[in-house]
Amino acid sequence: MRKAAFVLIACMLLPLPAAQAAGNEALEIMRRVDAVDDGDNRTARMSMTLIDRNGSTRARRLQTFMKDRGRDTLNLMFFLSPANVRNTGFLTHDFRDPSRDDEQWLYLPELRKTKRIAGSSKSQSFMGTDFSYADMTRRVTEEWKYRLLGERDVRGEPAWLIEATPASAAVRARYGYAKSVVFVRKDIDVVVRAVHWLTKGGDLKYLDVTGLKRIDGIWTRVELDMRTVRNETTQHRTVLRFEDVRYNQDLGADIFTLRRLERGP
Repeated sequence: MRKAAFVLIACMLLPLPAAQAAGNEALEIMRRVDAVDDGDNRTARMSMTLIDRNGSTRARRLQTFMKDRGRDTLNLMFFLSPANVRNTGFLTHDFRDPSRDDEQWLYLPELRKTKRIAGSSKSQSFMGTDFSYADMTRRVTEEWKYRLLGERDVRGEPAWLIEATPASAAVRARYGYAKSVVFVRKDIDVVVRAVHWLTKGGDLKYLDVTGLKRIDGIWTRVELDMRTVRNETTQHRTVLRFEDVRYNQDLGADIFTLRRLERGP
């Protein structure tokens, strides 16, 4: 990350017209990222591995469902194992309109209670992972300001290096990020790596897309690795793996309701 820091400092010293041009180009790149086809009516099995700083692991299995509704996206997932999280459900209505807050609910079977995730809580950890509740939704392009920092190869593929900062205090609070740097593969306009600077505690979060496959013509992230780092030491790590990914399944909108969430898998 030292090299990335030098690139960032160099960009901050750009003359204003050059910086504006870099910002405009970065925005256009991120709009292309947003426009990439991510499929519809998707089902998948997911494994979630939580790794603490001592290397101890906990494994979970989930079933996931995704459906587009116009420009919005509906997501539902159920924990299948182990026993202490079985039948826990998580439902998201992900709105592309920046004036609407995404809606999220967590069903806790032991309490037989559905908890709505308030905006003030979305920067918190999702089920003990390194992903926050806000990370479980798709970013709205217009909620961030962008600067093109340069280029970097990721696994031998050229990628744009783009800084993203929250466009408002509300976005900053929702994500808990002071800024992010994302790596966008130039040939397919897909984010394949990211670094997030947390607003509290001085920690960094490193996201690496370690598995990327083309399934039914859709570039699909089948493995993600998120690490929380403090003083260059990994504090915790979460690995998500997706299996049996299927698009164009018969999924009705009635699946993505509170009633279905509380009924379980």
